[in-house]
Amino acid sequence: MADRRQVLRIGAVAATAPALAGAAATPALAETYAGADGRGGRGHGSGRPLVVGHRGASGYRPEHTLASYELAARMGADYMEPDLVITSDGVLVCRHEPEIGGTTDVAARPEFAGRKRTVSLDGVSVTGWFTHDFTLAELKTLRATERIPAVRQRNTLYDGRFEVPTFQEVLDLRKRLSRELDREIGVYPETKHPTYFNRLGLGLEKPLVRVLRRNGLDARGAKVFIQSFEAVNLRELAGEHRVKVPLVFLTAASGTPFDDPRAYADYLTPRGLKELSQYVDGLGPEKGQVIPRKADGTLGAPTSLVRDAHAAGLTVVPYTFRAENSFLPAELRVGTDPAAYGRAIDEQVTFLRTGIDGLFTDNPDIAVLARTLA
Repeated sequence: MADRRQVLRIGAVAATAPALAGAAATPALAETYAGADGRGGRGHGSGRPLVVGHRGASGYRPEHTLASYELAARMGADYMEPDLVITSDGVLVCRHEPEIGGTTDVAARPEFAGRKRTVSLDGVSVTGWFTHDFTLAELKTLRATERIPAVRQRNTLYDGRFEVPTFQEVLDLRKRLSRELDREIGVYPETKHPTYFNRLGLGLEKPLVRVLRRNGLDARGAKVFIQSFEAVNLRELAGEHRVKVPLVFLTAASGTPFDDPRAYADYLTPRGLKELSQYVDGLGPEKGQVIPRKADGTLGAPTSLVRDAHAAGLTVVPYTFRAENSFLPAELRVGTDPAAYGRAIDEQVTFLRTGIDGLFTDNPDIAVLARTLA
């Protein structure tokens, strides 16, 4: 699998794609978006930076709900991003973490009070309620709530309105909206804590591949990316499972992937990027790895990451772009209210002009506009 990917990637370097305003076209852009590209059609035919609805349109609806995903698509997002965890009966569902006390009403449900416990989640002690202690039928009795109500008080209007969706339900929504909107909506699933779930005997890889293949989405040219913070997980998907869709390595600003002694920073050296390119197709860095912030909280100068990744044949789609002051660099905040909107369009235009291949955003409408201005 790795050898085949590398041969196809080398062939793709000669491909061309429309240049971004303010940034020259790169081999990575050509490879991912040119359509009939050197990888036999694995490109997604966009010709422009992708807008990925981070957990849907989570700036406007509680994250990881069908309402959030649908709104993202209607706002113009190219992809919906579900985080995948699993139930005790082996069904993939969409939650930010296996712990659901902060994103559902489970804490107010007396019938589940006895399910509360403490686990070691990737070496960190976490207390709460966990999807793997619930069957799908039990989980479906819960309702979603806003995860950060202090920042997104308006989203609390929708608390208790929406179920926890399965991954299959997201794919069904994708299919319906693609017909209705007359454009194909993509999905960008993330495997959450795959080593943790594997140790519970509830591995995410086989169910994920099975669902994608059942829906005809593990195919060249399918609008699917699979992402993970764990390189071991991605190597398994590329090797043992031989998935045909692009794989994306997510990176944190510090630390190491779980159960992996190699630091994220080491993966992002030119040598590390070249090694990654043997089994992944792109990077999903924390946005500060593209443009770090200075000590005073303002934006600094761009790093070489985009250039280095493109040189290795990898696309770069950083996370996470949000509209509220509390998430923006200091010079782009408006007023002193951390929950008020600042100059989010300006931030995204600045990042798009570094040549990134897309961005993850909680506010897809803002990103769609920023893309036209970059």
